[in-house]
Amino acid sequence: MSGIRSYFPSGDEYVTEDALKNLRNYRYRAVDKSFLTKYLYRHYWEWAVTLFPLWMAPNLITLTGLSFEIFDVLLVLLIMPDLEGPGPWWLYFAFGIGMWLYSTFDNVDGKQARRTGTSSPLGELFDHGCDALNCTIAGIVEASAFGCGISWQTVTIVFFTTMTFFFSTWEEYHTGVLYLGYVNGPTEILTLAVLACFASGIWGPAIWHVKASHGLPIIGRLFPGTWEVADALLALTGLAMIFGHCAICCWNVHAACKEQKRSFTATLPQLVQYAVFAISCYVWLDNSTTIFVNNHLVLFMITAGTAFGRIVSKIILAHLTEMPFPSYTVQMVPLAVGAIIARLGLFTPPTELMFLIASFLFVTVAYVHWALVVIERFCEFLGINCLTIAPRKLREKAQ
Repeated sequence: MSGIRSYFPSGDEYVTEDALKNLRNYRYRAVDKSFLTKYLYRHYWEWAVTLFPLWMAPNLITLTGLSFEIFDVLLVLLIMPDLEGPGPWWLYFAFGIGMWLYSTFDNVDGKQARRTGTSSPLGELFDHGCDALNCTIAGIVEASAFGCGISWQTVTIVFFTTMTFFFSTWEEYHTGVLYLGYVNGPTEILTLAVLACFASGIWGPAIWHVKASHGLPIIGRLFPGTWEVADALLALTGLAMIFGHCAICCWNVHAACKEQKRSFTATLPQLVQYAVFAISCYVWLDNSTTIFVNNHLVLFMITAGTAFGRIVSKIILAHLTEMPFPSYTVQMVPLAVGAIIARLGLFTPPTELMFLIASFLFVTVAYVHWALVVIERFCEFLGINCLTIAPRKLREKAQ
């Protein structure tokens, strides 16, 4: 066993003792300007948290919520592996219900932490870490609900979810505040996604693939004549993402840098990491010999999504422990190498599939090891448990 462990980084390489000491300075700060949250969902979540027993740890609620989305992906693989369908009506309702339950559990976990007096920086790391993984998982589910199939539409949906989350995490690192605007992904966009799943269950996913000029009253004629409703909705989502989210993140980081007398320009190279991730995925997919042709897109996206989860989780960890902004993770290596090999035309369908499977195993093992080690170090330092509520005396001793 010790021989196997020698191949992995030590706990101190992931997060040092000095960094752990900075957890004493942790204060969770968030701003949510959503009207839906203020006037509707907040009351729903306050009621929903009362349904959970006091012995249930907040992180266990988070993990349970993520399991609903994972279950939906398993349904996709078993019933509609082409991501196009049409599948049975109940499948689309299962997608919507899974998303709704994930959102509910994701918003209730923090309330459960305050309710049980177990709020901690581990909770934020665990919560945001699950959110990062769910970017890809939910993207696959939503693409299936729209009947996008093994296509660039599906890739675009996942790209949108990961990009918005990366910018939000980058913003929080510099501002110290999780900012959710008047219209934001976890609230309004997720609500629309759930309703879209239900719409597919009622009328079938074909409603998203009629010509935009016929399917979208008034605005449909603004788009090219060959575009479908799904294409138009993706274009509108992309514009909203760039100008309504990413631009605001940049503005908030600029304001924070100005207030702290730091250079905003110096923060921009930190965005290169996501650009390398996205470009690597695009180049590999665009030159692939098997991923689109032989229906390996889900495997590819889960592989890339796991690497993305590590990228943003390291940023969250750096934010919590006041470490320098991480600009690299080893899990990006298979994506970059795969892109280079594919671009050079050196893959054959069998060798590319073997490399993709090996990449999936590598990023998964690396992610799980990192997560387990970091969680263990947090728990030991803070005197808490991850998935159960530690005795109060143990927590007080650590504090």
